[in-house]
Amino acid sequence: MGLFTLPEARAELARLRPVLAEILTVRADLVELSAALTPGGAPTPLGGLPERKAAEARLNELMTTVQETGAELKGVAPLLVDFPATLDDVPVLLCWLEGDGDITWYHRADLGFAGRRPLPPDPKS
Repeated sequence: MGLFTLPEARAELARLRPVLAEILTVRADLVELSAALTPGGAPTPLGGLPERKAAEARLNELMTTVQETGAELKGVAPLLVDFPATLDDVPVLLCWLEGDGDITWYHRADLGFAGRRPLPPDPKS
């Protein structure tokens, strides 16, 4: 897929918000179900093994939905979504991390998350 401009990435993030919110819910359910299935685990009203398998399948579907947009799902805990772009003709990834209100960070594509920086005040992407 192609590159995103910052406005396109922000628009795609807005469209993905319900999917991302569901990922957070399913992730929490999956953790609770998994804990209940461990020896000595406390039962959960969410169910058992069939519900855990259903949650895993749903999480995979949601992750595929994100990837199909051209965004890159880099992590689920915490939830991290990158949007391929360029900034001053340099390949970058516009970052959205769980808890961020908007896309305000980026990192060079070759540096990874550790190279994450705030977007300049008026990025030209």
